[in-house]
Amino acid sequence: MNLKVSSLFFTMKLPLKDYLFVGIQFVLFTIYLLKIKLFSFQLPEFITVSGMIICCLGVIILILALLQLNKNLSPFPSPKSNSELIQAGLYKYIRHPIYTGILLMLLGSGVYQISSYKIGITLILSILFYFKSKYEEQKLTLKYSNYTEYEKVTGRFFPKLKF
Repeated sequence: MNLKVSSLFFTMKLPLKDYLFVGIQFVLFTIYLLKIKLFSFQLPEFITVSGMIICCLGVIILILALLQLNKNLSPFPSPKSNSELIQAGLYKYIRHPIYTGILLMLLGSGVYQISSYKIGITLILSILFYFKSKYEEQKLTLKYSNYTEYEKVTGRFFPKLKF
């Protein structure tokens, strides 16, 4: 099975930029797992507990978004050839809830662990997700004629506030 999965990734005809985004993302996830202490500081307990709550919220958002995306799921920014534009569930409010879930999970975990290193990696990852999502949205606009309208009414990582 692993051979099938790895051969699938190598036989896909995707732009180099797709592989770069996923590769950098993988490196940042790996670096996040390292136990590095840049400097030590203390936070009030209510903030560290809030970090765990944010982490749990991120996990819930991530799982729901993965389930809702279903067969359209791909680690690459270019949409799959047989994919559909999902605009229900979390995707009704947020265009990239998987990125949102990952960022909340990692940020919350970093705050809970009082790790400036992990919080810093999460900030770098949020910048990567911003550029990856911009690139992905260029591809989605080409594939789906209604994507521009969808973009106007939904937020990138968080719901748009309507006043």
